[in-house]
Amino acid sequence: MRHSTALEESRRFGVREIPALRPLGWLARGWSDLVRNPAPGLVHGLAAAAFGALLLALSNQRFWLIAGAFSGFLLVAPILATGLYAVSRALQRGRVLSVAESLAVWKPRDGRLVVFGLLLAFAGTGWVLTSGSLIVGFAPQPIDGPRDFLVHVVLARDSWLFESWLVLGGALAAPLFASTVVSIPLLLDRDTGVLAAVLTSWRAVMQDPLPLAIWAALILVLTAIGMALALVGLVVVVPWLAHASWHAYRDLVDTTGMSELP
Repeated sequence: MRHSTALEESRRFGVREIPALRPLGWLARGWSDLVRNPAPGLVHGLAAAAFGALLLALSNQRFWLIAGAFSGFLLVAPILATGLYAVSRALQRGRVLSVAESLAVWKPRDGRLVVFGLLLAFAGTGWVLTSGSLIVGFAPQPIDGPRDFLVHVVLARDSWLFESWLVLGGALAAPLFASTVVSIPLLLDRDTGVLAAVLTSWRAVMQDPLPLAIWAALILVLTAIGMALALVGLVVVVPWLAHASWHAYRDLVDTTGMSELP
């Protein structure tokens, strides 16, 4: 009964059909938001880069852990960007949020976002453990650094380890992407349940599979570039993608007639 109620609630939101290259427009609008109000975004980006640096320091010679942790970061990133969705929403309303106001969104007063965050954290942790077990268990040599990962996992000729790692990661990432692509901005913006928001997100993916596949690819490429630039690139990439994700939600979901949260 709860599922049918959530589905009915989800159907109150319209899902728009969009052109295949619309994600490029999301990036353009996200960049505009970052330029108009850079402080909250740069604080979030610095925090992401600092967290990445901490992971590198803690992993030391255990690169197999880093490989899972950084890819797992993509799974939990949507909830980490909640404060920046609020910044973009405020800019649409003609307001400029301070850093403190953007961080205030993190206060656990909204149980829906807390529940969603915990679920994503469990998923990210599960992937880190799965990734580490796979690499440690099947790599022919210890994976102590980036070169070991490249030689013994990515470029290994007589092994399907890297392909298996990608398939397993994709099997987890694809449904999580479909569940989060618009759901967290929707929860921030409208008074709706978690399951209804997730179902709306899935409806958007099924309605616009090609544009959202392109969007997923852009997220992967830009995040990889940010990490490759000694993590410093994340200072800009993280807020840029977060602001762009807000505009993805606004383009994909028709919220006409639904109650708006303050």
